[in-house]
Amino acid sequence: MNTGYKEKRMAVTAIYHIFTFLFAFVMIYPLLWMVMSSFKNTNDIFRTATSLFPETFSVENYVTGWKGFAGYSFSLFFKNSFIIAGLSTVGAVISSAIVGYGFARIDFKFKNIWFACMLLAMMLPFQVIMIPQYIIFNQMGWIGSYLPIIVPQFFGQGFFIFLNVQFIRGIPMDLDEAARMDGCTIYSIFIRIILPLIKPSLVTSAIFSFMWRWDDFLSALLYLSDPLKYPVSYALKMFSDPSSGSDWGAMFSMATFSLVPIFIIFLTMQKYLVEGIASTGIKG
Repeated sequence: MNTGYKEKRMAVTAIYHIFTFLFAFVMIYPLLWMVMSSFKNTNDIFRTATSLFPETFSVENYVTGWKGFAGYSFSLFFKNSFIIAGLSTVGAVISSAIVGYGFARIDFKFKNIWFACMLLAMMLPFQVIMIPQYIIFNQMGWIGSYLPIIVPQFFGQGFFIFLNVQFIRGIPMDLDEAARMDGCTIYSIFIRIILPLIKPSLVTSAIFSFMWRWDDFLSALLYLSDPLKYPVSYALKMFSDPSSGSDWGAMFSMATFSLVPIFIIFLTMQKYLVEGIASTGIKG
């Protein structure tokens, strides 16, 4: 009877892993198709669309794609994306940590009301505030520059603030009291006590911020008009021309190449990402 139970359990486990593998394959198939299509000749991409593997592997699309368009190399677009994503991430992480510390540890007037307003603002779709923001930035003369994309990140992001608040609330107040007895101010407590203890939360915020800004297409479409300032997400669109012909091979190759920074960051920071989300969920 014990043997039968073990066999039944092994069968259930095997079925579970088979269905999980099939489901994962279905989810990742579009990505695999794009990556493999980047090694096909442009004329063969849709002719052999049902075939995952190319008839002959070719890196010509990568050479063509890296050359870019209109004399602008993709090295320029990658540099622009790193500038936008890097500065935005630094601003979002630092400002959100400061605001989160204020909500979690400092008592001030209408604290709960402001926190509720922050949560409500976090739930608003970008399409709701898109036009008002554009009008404001246009009146400020920021249209055509990186300022509308980068500067708002230095004033805190709702999701990251909430993440930090939940993490900081899980840190014992005794540490703050002990630091005050040693003569620390609220600023010293934040820098010396809180920041080192919320490292998983900070890394989680940094990963999400970098990914969102790296993939951000709409902001570049709204605020940028000079090809010299295009990020990768917007430059990829330039390979598509419905009026004549689209270079799908070059687009797929550069889209594949644009995934490399995100893949490296996720691979190296996965431990902190899981720890930050899991710990926040438990403490919340």
